[in-house]
Amino acid sequence: MVSVKTIPLYFLIFQFLIAITQCSTTFTERGQLVHFSGTTMGQIRYNVKYYHPKGTNLKISVDSLLQVWNQSLSTYIPGSEISRFNDGDSCFTFQSKYFYPVLNTSKIVYNKTDGAFDPTVGPLVNAWGFGPDKSNSPDSLLIDKLRPLIGFDKIHFNKQKVCKDFPGMKLDFSAIAKGYAVDVVAVFLESKGIQHQLVEIGGELLCKGTKDGNIPWRTAIEDPGVEVYEQKILAVVDITNRAIATSGNYRNYYVHEGKKYGHTIDPGTGYPVQHSLLSASIFANDCMTADAYATAFMVMGVKKSLEVLKNNPKIDAYLIYENETGQLDTYASPGIKDFIKKIHAEE
Repeated sequence: MVSVKTIPLYFLIFQFLIAITQCSTTFTERGQLVHFSGTTMGQIRYNVKYYHPKGTNLKISVDSLLQVWNQSLSTYIPGSEISRFNDGDSCFTFQSKYFYPVLNTSKIVYNKTDGAFDPTVGPLVNAWGFGPDKSNSPDSLLIDKLRPLIGFDKIHFNKQKVCKDFPGMKLDFSAIAKGYAVDVVAVFLESKGIQHQLVEIGGELLCKGTKDGNIPWRTAIEDPGVEVYEQKILAVVDITNRAIATSGNYRNYYVHEGKKYGHTIDPGTGYPVQHSLLSASIFANDCMTADAYATAFMVMGVKKSLEVLKNNPKIDAYLIYENETGQLDTYASPGIKDFIKKIHAEE
């Protein structure tokens, strides 16, 4: 399985507003509506819905596709491509078609966010107790020791291979993995002639086409102002032909010696971020890009995120944050605000 953003399943911002069944086919005016679900990357839940003239169920093919994808990018599989790169001292030649695209998108977002999105930050995440070893606690000496191994600008690649400047550097695409897998599945469905589809993996999703009656797909945004044990919808979003990914800090944290530590680590400082942004929902043409920016925004906070949005008109965002009075507030960028409807917050 692939290490993913350590957000509990009940936290996931985007959820279906319909009941989920393991596998179903329903006849509609568009053809037959096929719906199946499963798990990938360990215990990450996925859901796929699409319209097909004959109601062909592609679950077996999708599961096989995701298994191959994991063999490339899973840090939990010892023989995967990324594991072999991480265990090596210098360069690795790609064995599949999946490694280069995620490196390329990561580099683009890394540059456009001044390093806020950085796939080499994994060792710091683990050092703070948010990786596989949950027993770790803050240790400034360890953080200082690891920082020379952090920095995506120390990773170099072309379409054939990837290299590291220093032995000990590791890549971990946990902050982009689910979004990338969504895109891979969506492209596969398109190759089968499927134009109207919704693919969701662990809360990150891509909607193409529409539902019956030319109705947009609909998702929900969770209210971060409620307690950990609660779930409450803050808003609903109608979309088509766009991807959505989210990241947040308000539930995945721990308290050490009376201080709260959130799971988002700033690659520049080596320490958890401290700002008012509670969650970032990013809308983009592909889910891999949306996933990466969602993580970057949680590193940067509201002000810097707004600057990035201004300079990148192809992405939109719905930000939930605490304002100067400590009240919950939201921001929707112009390209998405008309498609979002608040239902449990003050207008």
